[in-house]
Amino acid sequence: MLKPTNTPLSRRYRLALLDLDGVVYYGKKPVAHAADAIRDAEGRGMTIEYTTNNSSRMQETVAEQLRGFGLDVDAWQVITSSVVAARMVARHVEEGADVFVVGADHLRDEVRKAGLRIVDAGVDDAGAAPTAVVQGWYPQMTWQQLAEASFAVERGARYFVTNRDLTIPREHGVAPGCGSMIQAVVNATGVGPVASAGKPEPAMYDEARMLAAHDGEGMVSVTDSLAIGDRLDTDIEAGNRGGYDSLLVLTGVTDPDLLIRAPKELRPTYVSLDLRGLNEAQPAVTCERGGGVRGDVFRCRDAKAWFADDAIAVDDVTSVDALRAACALGWALRDDGVDLDGVMLPSFSFDVDGA
Repeated sequence: MLKPTNTPLSRRYRLALLDLDGVVYYGKKPVAHAADAIRDAEGRGMTIEYTTNNSSRMQETVAEQLRGFGLDVDAWQVITSSVVAARMVARHVEEGADVFVVGADHLRDEVRKAGLRIVDAGVDDAGAAPTAVVQGWYPQMTWQQLAEASFAVERGARYFVTNRDLTIPREHGVAPGCGSMIQAVVNATGVGPVASAGKPEPAMYDEARMLAAHDGEGMVSVTDSLAIGDRLDTDIEAGNRGGYDSLLVLTGVTDPDLLIRAPKELRPTYVSLDLRGLNEAQPAVTCERGGGVRGDVFRCRDAKAWFADDAIAVDDVTSVDALRAACALGWALRDDGVDLDGVMLPSFSFDVDGA
């Protein structure tokens, strides 16, 4: 079941671990209602930190873009996968070790700050490889860089990545993400990354909680932190792996079908159309027993979902409450052994832009 709350989420939790792409913006375009909702949450006493698997942009650059949306943001509030990746590599290799970097200036700067030496080739003139390779995402990535990374990994360099996102939302649609570029190196070498800094690993959320001490109140606990994102397989899974409650918003890549069919490890604690849900109490979903999960009716306020003729049905395909009820039913069916791939789902229709 999804959790209910008696108070708005921004009152229930001290810290919001907020994803960016598909939640606050699409590339340069802001997501409708996001900035207003964030300001509202801050006004209720919530600390906001921005956690992004994007490794290409400097923290200050991201903060400046968010200020352009009317938000009050300091650079420390932006936790990128480059920040986490550089520290991760430094923990696995000796100080001053040679590292080949596939990534933007931000990743290179963070690697230097971590006390490591950047080399410009995957193999030197003597045929030796660096100690490690760290790969991020940025639009100017070339085939030659991927080739150099592959040469180094083939010769035993330890392989680290900033994140495994297969796709990334952009202004004009969905584009290949870091994970798609990683797969090119894996295909060439047969070697997978040692570790990933980005979500779905929870390291980014843990790092953000430590940095939240900037608010003068000390490190925020896991139970007082809320992970917020648009992707089940990164934002929500990272929350579940780290023991965080999570809010899934429908402004990004996750659609109702994916959500209803989600396995346990990808299920959020709360569901909202967009970030306005951050400042709302979350409704309860209840179950009216009907002699087994196939006969149960799930209700969320005035909306309901039920199972009939190998289909999940709802009474209003424009209602987020109906989606919440359908999620509870779908998850119960899946946990009861029903193959949801053979189940027809409701054709929900939401105005995610709030127009």
